Amino acid sequence: MTTILLARHGQASFGQENYDQLSELGGKQAQMLGQHYATTQRRIDAIFTGSLVRQQDSAHHFWQRYQSFVDSDSNISSKPAIDISAPDSYVLPQFDEFNHKDVFIKSNPAFMNKGAIAAEIAQAEVPSMRLAELFDSAMQRWHAGGNDGDYIESWSQFNERAKQALEQVRLQAANLNLERDSTVLVFTSGGIISAITAQLLQQGSSTAYQINKSLVNTGVTSITLKAQSTRLLSLNEYSHLFADGKRFVTWR
Repeated sequence: MTTILLARHGQASFGQENYDQLSELGGKQAQMLGQHYATTQRRIDAIFTGSLVRQQDSAHHFWQRYQSFVDSDSNISSKPAIDISAPDSYVLPQFDEFNHKDVFIKSNPAFMNKGAIAAEIAQAEVPSMRLAELFDSAMQRWHAGGNDGDYIESWSQFNERAKQALEQVRLQAANLNLERDSTVLVFTSGGIISAITAQLLQQGSSTAYQINKSLVNTGVTSITLKAQSTRLLSLNEYSHLFADGKRFVTWR
């Protein structure tokens, strides 16, 4: 049986010009996950990521801290789970997040103009809260499926890609000829994790959206693969973030 751990990336840069970069806290969250797995003797046999910077950097921070806590007395294999110098060996673009900028802009024609977005947010008493409200509305429109032709990638297309992503990591695990009871860690994003989870629960887009809103940065969802059977084992586990207090728990 193979266990697939789907980890959401560390905190990115919500509200900034470039969202696709980890904040300082985001890097720390990934390191905390690495330390937690190492100190609890959680063997990681392979690591994959999507192609986004925040996903790959989360894997790098994780692996750096994981290795630093694995010593010669550990029963964890010394075989590298990831070769950071060879992205082609671990990057699976199927695990990339949906295009959130496209989803946001298509929700309101006025938002094609960055100035209009800034003006709308500036009028609010709490600008960050207003931005979150606008994004929530945009997400609901995308998930509803009534305007699929507007988007670069509709929800239904994205949902199908999420299914392909899970199949791709299954094939990669098989190609690596991993031992029985192996564990594969994938750093991806909330949209992919929620879509896969909803599929396993035999639920639709509304459930996927609700799951997505609850996913914590570096929270881990576990899936077991046995023959052709795929089962959800756990969802959004983030106890590693409490090592230094609740302040490390974030949703962006």
